[in-house]
Amino acid sequence: MKVTVDTGVCADHGQCIFSAPKVFQFDDDGRLVWEPAPDESLRASVEEAADVCPVQAIRVDD
Repeated sequence: MKVTVDTGVCADHGQCIFSAPKVFQFDDDGRLVWEPAPDESLRASVEEAADVCPVQAIRVDD
């Protein structure tokens, strides 16, 4: 699984962090950071994170 975030669209709302905290986090500057190739066992939470993103900045590919 590959996770990409369009940083030009992402507004750092952080909804993804609640859905998939093992994949998405804020750094010390308050900017979103993520694991670009998380374990397949996290797919459901990553897809939920993409669904709840208010600006639809998250893409999940196989």
